[in-house]
Amino acid sequence: MSEPKTTTETAALQANPRPTVTDIVAGILLVLALGALTRFFDTQVPQWAADTPFKRVAKTIEYPVYAIAIGLAGNVVLSKLGLRERLSAGFRTEFFIKTGVVLLGASINLKILVTAAGPSIIQALALITIVFGFTWWFGGKLGLDDKLRALLSSAVSICGVSAAIAAAGAVQARREQIAYAASLVIIFALPSIFLLPWLAEAFGLSDAVAGAWIGGNIDTTAAVAAAGALAGEDALKIATIVKTTQNALIGLVAIALTAWFAFHVDRTPGAARPSLGEFWSRFPKFVLGFIAASIIGTLYLQSVDKKTGAAHIAIVNDLRTWFLILAFVSIGLEFSLRGLREAGWRPIAVFGSAAVVNLAVGLGLSVLLFRDFSV
Repeated sequence: MSEPKTTTETAALQANPRPTVTDIVAGILLVLALGALTRFFDTQVPQWAADTPFKRVAKTIEYPVYAIAIGLAGNVVLSKLGLRERLSAGFRTEFFIKTGVVLLGASINLKILVTAAGPSIIQALALITIVFGFTWWFGGKLGLDDKLRALLSSAVSICGVSAAIAAAGAVQARREQIAYAASLVIIFALPSIFLLPWLAEAFGLSDAVAGAWIGGNIDTTAAVAAAGALAGEDALKIATIVKTTQNALIGLVAIALTAWFAFHVDRTPGAARPSLGEFWSRFPKFVLGFIAASIIGTLYLQSVDKKTGAAHIAIVNDLRTWFLILAFVSIGLEFSLRGLREAGWRPIAVFGSAAVVNLAVGLGLSVLLFRDFSV
């Protein structure tokens, strides 16, 4: 016979009852519906604004902004109706993001990275090391939780939400910490879409330097594409290569964080060293899917003609966009003002300061490595 539940356990179950299959299905269907609405706005708003003064702005706002906004609106409505907690089991943020990250791997052609991205690899390694190190150090100075420090450091130094979710799996972060980090990424990425192309023009940067700066500093691939397009076609090409190079380093950072937290942060003083099995249990397995997708995609592109390969990769990229839309909608639905208040101003100060360091160091590296680079 099972032990009778204590008064505390009974109260907890009454306050947070286990979700039913109906609740889970309803939550998933809601995310799908809001995701479809996001895609509708993403494709239609630029057409609606085509003949208005808002044409340029409408073309540069990407799906993460619509998805987060729609998710937050749904969050408010569900909270008012008392349904958010019941349906939250269907807000599969981690599944959607992990699947999106795996599909991202298919678009990373390892051959291009090896043959055409020498300066990009140097820049990515240097920028990630410096910015990650600064963010981790400054977060420690302000007393941030180590897991949140890891998420913010990964997000601002590598590639935004994708890196944050990889780090979250490695350090076993809480869902609200993931939502908080993702929200900061979007908040800071949006103005960067307009700011960096404008600054690049104001500084008189070449297309290669401007593209390297944009690709190395803006934290989401969609925002990089938008900013690169504003800076020009040649700048967009370099920005894409630089961002792709940073994306490819997600796996290395996940491995490093898994080891650091297993052997140092979460290890009890005097306890035995974690076994290989414990390390494996912590490691975010989807990173292996990301690496496998990169290898498979690279081999596939070598086996077919360029037109066919581009068409099929475009299909994979569209599927990835759908999963990331669903992820951002879920982030909006899960976002908690209580968690924001509890975190206070410190994470914002850390992320903002790191973004400034990223801009300065990224500009210096871009000028150093790409000033003589021809597109």
